[in-house]
Amino acid sequence: MLAFVEIAAIVMIGLVFYYQNREEALVVYCAHDAVFSEKILKQFEQQTGIKVEPRFDTEATKSLGLTNLIIREKDHPRCDVFWNNQALGTAALKEQDLLAPYQGPGYQRIPAAFKDPEGHWTGFAARLRVYIANTDSYELSYENVASTFTGPLNQVAIAKPLYGTTLSHFTVLCDAWGLARLQEWYRALQEQGIQVTSGNSSVKNLVATGACILGLTDTDDYFVAVDAGQPVAAIPVLVEEKALLIPNSVAIIKGTKRRKQAEALVDYLLSAEVELELSQSQSRQIPLGKVNWDQVPEEVQKFRPYIKQAYPLSDLVNQRKRTLDWLKSEYLK
Repeated sequence: MLAFVEIAAIVMIGLVFYYQNREEALVVYCAHDAVFSEKILKQFEQQTGIKVEPRFDTEATKSLGLTNLIIREKDHPRCDVFWNNQALGTAALKEQDLLAPYQGPGYQRIPAAFKDPEGHWTGFAARLRVYIANTDSYELSYENVASTFTGPLNQVAIAKPLYGTTLSHFTVLCDAWGLARLQEWYRALQEQGIQVTSGNSSVKNLVATGACILGLTDTDDYFVAVDAGQPVAAIPVLVEEKALLIPNSVAIIKGTKRRKQAEALVDYLLSAEVELELSQSQSRQIPLGKVNWDQVPEEVQKFRPYIKQAYPLSDLVNQRKRTLDWLKSEYLK
């Protein structure tokens, strides 16, 4: 009986320490691919001694899913820091008063086009929206793309715009064209037979295998095909002569009880060190702040001019809401 009591006491002590450690851990909701983000978060733990507890979500809906989770938990927030794989969903959280401003050293090194002017969120390490083509069957140029989009589109692919960077793409089009023209354009694409897939990686697969000749995706998926030796080429999507650079973003959740730890993580993610590491990863993210460009892979360096040519993202919350409301009415009937 005594042995049982001793074992039970040891178990209880262990549970107390376990839940204390969980309580002390910095909770990070992360929409960036776990294969890249987990390594960076582990490095942060090792350098600072701050325990991190990440939460990831599904591939197709992860950015929108985590954003909605933060909204649902607003009265009792569990998340301390939100590492989103894009910026517009994070900006929408500011409008609901769910983010705490912070303008640390990392914030200062990021250009104004990629951050909230009040410091509620900051972008870093971007992807570029691109046309991807199968070079065995298609000669990629802006002239050929324009010609292709005037005819049948059964060999052209796009991800469902309800989620991810395609939603960001449509939001920019809503801002540049107005919602009515965007709706007309998308309906025309559907009537012409464009293939609407579950995500950008599916677009890449269709083009890389030759099932489609052309698609709309991001540079990270394009580089997956390049690394696999598949016959693909890419050129940036331009809207009013501006490129669609879609950065990661980071924000501190309002009401966090671990403010100092949260600030430390934000500073780390916005550092030149992390931007360089993400540029050297398989996803080839594009650094936005000042870095030693000699350390950036050559295939990423060619995208550097688009940083100054990027479509500004800091004031598109209303356009995102209008676009998302319309797309929900189309897809979630």
